[in-house]
Amino acid sequence: MKKIIFLAIAALMLLGCSDERSHILKVYNWADYIDEELLGEFEDWYEEQTGEKVEIIYQTFDINETMLSKIELGHEDYDVVCPSDYIIERMLRNDLLLPIERDFGDTPDYIGNVAPYIVDKFSEIEGSGKNANDYSVGYMWGTVGLIYNPKYIPDEETASWEVLRNPSYKGKVLMKDAFRDVYTSLLIALNKEGIDSGKKDIRSLAFDTSAESIALVENYLNSFKESIAGWEADFGKEQMTKELAWINLSWSGDAQWAIDEAAEIGMDLKYRIPSEGSAVWFDGWVIPKYAKNTKAARYFINFMCKPENAIRNMDMTGYVSVIGGDQILEAMSDEESYPALDASYFFGEEADSVFVNHTMYPDKETISRCGMMHDTDTEALLKMWSRVKGDNASAWTYILICLVFAGLIAAVIVKYTRKRYRIKVSKKRKVRRKKHSRI
Repeated sequence: MKKIIFLAIAALMLLGCSDERSHILKVYNWADYIDEELLGEFEDWYEEQTGEKVEIIYQTFDINETMLSKIELGHEDYDVVCPSDYIIERMLRNDLLLPIERDFGDTPDYIGNVAPYIVDKFSEIEGSGKNANDYSVGYMWGTVGLIYNPKYIPDEETASWEVLRNPSYKGKVLMKDAFRDVYTSLLIALNKEGIDSGKKDIRSLAFDTSAESIALVENYLNSFKESIAGWEADFGKEQMTKELAWINLSWSGDAQWAIDEAAEIGMDLKYRIPSEGSAVWFDGWVIPKYAKNTKAARYFINFMCKPENAIRNMDMTGYVSVIGGDQILEAMSDEESYPALDASYFFGEEADSVFVNHTMYPDKETISRCGMMHDTDTEALLKMWSRVKGDNASAWTYILICLVFAGLIAAVIVKYTRKRYRIKVSKKRKVRRKKHSRI
């Protein structure tokens, strides 16, 4: 009898916990990667749309693998997470994702605002027969290219990756410490002739981790590694603003941060994707296998795809939303600041001559030469990366290591300053948009 009573009490407790969990949404996202005011606004919006209350528990991570291990090994019950493209691929293959149902009742399906270019790219994700668009929705995207200082490096030189091999820039080159990004970018570039002749295509090359291709990229990296001052994970953009480096193989998001920061002190920095080609990257929302509140999760993803929310997230983070359409194009257009380019691949056929930021939205011809990264033979690529970096302990590297340690001391101050900076940039962009709306 006592056993029966105990089991009944346990069952009631579980039911109580289950009911409570249906009113909690656990979101796991990159640090500093959202306008956090939207979290509270979502709670209100969700109740308006469904008649149900929900409270967000929001947590952040710094690297994909940390997030993945918590879900894959720890079975954490996060409802929404935001992995990068190759991790989405890995999670799909390992059966760690749930499909995202797009039944929102009377609420519009804002997921349909995702640009066709992004939907097409997500279809390239290898998910063991699963279409990634059924299990993930894009959030932010960008490219891999070169941040450079035109004071020291002529614009015409950055049209090619060969600029990295110029001995005149020895000790002034920084390399993003991201083996997959660098490998994919250089592999596509080094196969330009085959791509142009039709013998090779970018989609296939993006999956290629053959011994021959790895050796090709490794030899190319070795040809200029003595010029590399350091392999950076995050400090490169700051080194560029201080003129401690002149060129940095990096991400477009970091480039935009560096360009904006440099402009504040009267410095000119630029970003370019070399003509041979490069890589594109994506982060997207997914619902993990162990999620408990899938309904609120898919409504949250839908909410983030509203154009006005996409604009706010771009303003706050500096990254580029995957959301297209006229509302985004109007918000991002600035004829006074940017020359016209063809962004029809993202905004539609009529956007073949629009005035948008070239760092955030490369032109159609440039983006056609950019391939997507994949989760292929990580071990072989890591070994190659280790071999290339291992012999590059030059004096410049030690100098930069010291600078990094000095930077760590001020890490808290830097993080606080960046947050204030993003808020300042956000306000400037809002003022600029109001100005254009009055014209």
